[in-house]
Amino acid sequence: MEYRSLGTTDLKVSIIGLGTMTFGEQNSEQEAHAQLDYAVDHGVNLIDCAEMYPVPPRAETQGRTEAYIGSWLKARGRRDDVIVATKVVGPSRGFPWIREGRTRLTKAHVIEACEGSLRRLNTDVIDLYQLHWPDRRTNYFGSRSFKVSPDEEATPLQESLEGLQVLVEQGKVRHVGLSNETPWGLHHCLRLHAEQGLPRVQAIQNPYNLLNRLLEVGLAEMMYREQVGLLAYSPLAMGVLSGKYRGGTAFPDDARLTLFNRFQRYQRPAAWAASEAYVTLAREHGLDPAQMALAFINQQPWVSSNLIGATTMGQLRSNIASAQITLSSDLLREIGRIFGQYPNPAP
Repeated sequence: MEYRSLGTTDLKVSIIGLGTMTFGEQNSEQEAHAQLDYAVDHGVNLIDCAEMYPVPPRAETQGRTEAYIGSWLKARGRRDDVIVATKVVGPSRGFPWIREGRTRLTKAHVIEACEGSLRRLNTDVIDLYQLHWPDRRTNYFGSRSFKVSPDEEATPLQESLEGLQVLVEQGKVRHVGLSNETPWGLHHCLRLHAEQGLPRVQAIQNPYNLLNRLLEVGLAEMMYREQVGLLAYSPLAMGVLSGKYRGGTAFPDDARLTLFNRFQRYQRPAAWAASEAYVTLAREHGLDPAQMALAFINQQPWVSSNLIGATTMGQLRSNIASAQITLSSDLLREIGRIFGQYPNPAP
């Protein structure tokens, strides 16, 4: 397993990180523990979760993901072997059950959310605490463009960072990060760190896969030059790049896109066409399509960790094994050719 620096910290994170949003919905506590055992035994040291998980979010299940990780930490006694990352919910997207709707990224709300995550995770400290999405209105979660929409109620990033600063000073959080953020958001946070001494953002967790490479325009250079690591989420585009959906013509009974209808961004006609092209390319080169898609992410220099997700142990083993694959320059050129034909069909 390869390990890379997390921003400017002394933490070294595994190039493959374990995303856990299926824990508590598609995966039972026993299955979650089995995944954690296998992943850590095979070199994975970054475990990522969020207070709103599992997904899809429901009042009945909210917090289970953190609780399952917490019960594993308590049972195994391996807290020092892992880097625990979690996220605080941003402005409510229809989740009134989370902290009774107190989900703006105000100083008080950030601190309250962290206390809840610490309890569920059975730990005294969170290694990386991230703002799950911006408090302000901007383009994320599939929006291709920025639309001016003044929002006087948006919590300033400065206040959110002030909340994180309290948690760092109390020893409850080691490092801070962003998620679903834009180049402006990162720039503003870095400026607040430089000018006011607020906590330095060390990582951004954004979607990044062969169907969505938008962050390569602007954000990737900023991350690379400012030493802010990318935690790439949805690297398989919710499984579309594995080929199991056969270009949108077959949906396995237990697959995520079959069970839930909230992932429409990956089901556009151009996305199906592009995924079929990538799957065909992988098979022509004797590669598993999912492993090729993951290996592409692993090879990017601005990536600190590639957050895989799995519902079965077979998927988990295959995804972790992608860390051993290096794509040739010829294959990368072929990937570039397909990308030129289908640029970012699923942002």
